[in-house]
Amino acid sequence: MEAAARTGERHVAEAALERLTLSTRPSGSDWALGVAARSRALLSDGDAAERLSQEAIERLQRTRLRVDLARAQLVYGEWLRRERRRLDAREHLRTAIELFTSMDVEGFAARAERELLATGERARKRSGETREELTAQEVQIARLARQGLSNAEIGARLFISRHTVAYHLRKVFSKLGITSRNQIDRVLRD
Repeated sequence: MEAAARTGERHVAEAALERLTLSTRPSGSDWALGVAARSRALLSDGDAAERLSQEAIERLQRTRLRVDLARAQLVYGEWLRRERRRLDAREHLRTAIELFTSMDVEGFAARAERELLATGERARKRSGETREELTAQEVQIARLARQGLSNAEIGARLFISRHTVAYHLRKVFSKLGITSRNQIDRVLRD
């Protein structure tokens, strides 16, 4: 009974992957092909799973959609851990945690932290104190704002939207206790 259910689930997943492939292939965009590669990697084994995961990461790095890149890093890290390649897995899981945390995607960040723990490494605990620290992305955005770049210019450099830049700047201002870009220079240390 259980084996039949797994076979049925696999059939449903393969059908969904086929529909996804049919809808993404015509666009040829890095995002569409990256998401398709990540999805195929989930249903693959061995060398094919690794090759598809690497393709997904490579393609998604060229897009502005950081959440999809983070998910590809997580999927690949999970696969590497299951393959008992713990050291390789840690690199991708750390990247996933950093990306998810910088976007406040707590559910996926927690999942990546659990995976990292399963490799034998401890993830940095997020406490009241660490929540007040700037994330890597917030520091990068604050530095670019300090240089006088507009939200649109920062977004173009980091491949994120100007709205995402504004969101992160609001968090920077709150964490640093400032109210304008002019004040970043006096509180942000290199």
